[in-house]
Amino acid sequence: MSTAPTRVFAARLAGLPVFDPQGDQVGKVRDIVVVLRSDLRQPRVVGLVVEVFGRRRIFAPMTRVTNIDAGSVITTGLLNMRRFEQRSTETLVIGQLLDRLVRVRATGTEGVVFDVGMEQARTRDWVLSRVAIAEGTRSKGFRRRPQTHVVEWDEVEGLQRTGTHEGATHLIAALADLRAADAATVIHDLPTDRRSEVVAALDVERLADVLEELPEEDQVEILGHLDVERAADVLEEMSPDDAADLIADLAPETAQQLLNLMQPEGAEDVRRLMVYGEETAGGMMTPEPVVLSPDATVAEALARVRNEELTPSLAALVHVCRPPLETPTGRLLGIAHIQRLLREPPSTLVAGVLDTSITYLRPEATLEDVATFLATYNLVAAPVVDDEGRLLGTVTVDDLLDHLLPEGWRDRTIGRG
Repeated sequence: MSTAPTRVFAARLAGLPVFDPQGDQVGKVRDIVVVLRSDLRQPRVVGLVVEVFGRRRIFAPMTRVTNIDAGSVITTGLLNMRRFEQRSTETLVIGQLLDRLVRVRATGTEGVVFDVGMEQARTRDWVLSRVAIAEGTRSKGFRRRPQTHVVEWDEVEGLQRTGTHEGATHLIAALADLRAADAATVIHDLPTDRRSEVVAALDVERLADVLEELPEEDQVEILGHLDVERAADVLEEMSPDDAADLIADLAPETAQQLLNLMQPEGAEDVRRLMVYGEETAGGMMTPEPVVLSPDATVAEALARVRNEELTPSLAALVHVCRPPLETPTGRLLGIAHIQRLLREPPSTLVAGVLDTSITYLRPEATLEDVATFLATYNLVAAPVVDDEGRLLGTVTVDDLLDHLLPEGWRDRTIGRG
């Protein structure tokens, strides 16, 4: 094995790209797998959990890792593509060791683990050698930052115990830079009790984003463990079409209770979507597209689509409608494509650059109708209108793919298999 740094901290490994010997990226590090032996003996690192194409998580033995540095992991390239399944004797460093309550033997100082250092022993095996501890066992609120310590592995007790998590603060910090879909992958594979800790500690917006990326059964299970007010808050933060799909999977009395607790505007959007069949344009559409009045300028349109909360497909299309501008709007006059907007002077009226040459989808349009429409006009989003030509919403290509992919596709991409 080539020369490696003296020590690497686990939380900094998460998300690093993994390359083969030719320099081609094969995936990203998601966790470190170790075998705990005792509080005194340094655990042996047996491998890495690597996320490869299609969000599959595989096991990369440390014998196949040739180099680890601050920016990447290099492997021999000979990796088994079989899905990773954690054994009973194995522990995930990021998923299970972070936030574990421990005590420093010499001083009696208690704290929680916020990182773990690993290094190569003389035998060339990788081992966990140091523990980074945040002093104290509970959140300090607005008090000063807790004191931190980095100590040798054998100076700490409590690392072997299970069920000693004080919270999920440091695990969530390790996941903070991940996309919602990647965070969902990690959360899906956590043990049940650990998953509950993480879900309880996530803020509502982040939980909503992650929930949208989880399989339906996970969504229902997680929502069922939340108190009803927090569950309603999470549903409000979700995309209305995703919230409608989730609510449709709940018991009718639970669904009605949650809808009653949601803010009226958000609940109304969800109720409107639930009127349509799940596999129709009306059931798939997003009821909050970019809508402008005819007297808006190109500069205003571009300012609207710069909103970082818009998905790329929603930002690709601007709808120009008669008032009111909230769906269902006044009559839809036409659509403006972002590429056309970028070619026009900022002061130009957006009504002057409209594409009025295409027909629009109706809410009862089938999956095949939507796919045909997008393919025919080379679009990534399509307006949905009612009998009077009022804009009801927009179906995006990602909405379509969610329904075209085989049932349970999320289980196959992020599940244990």
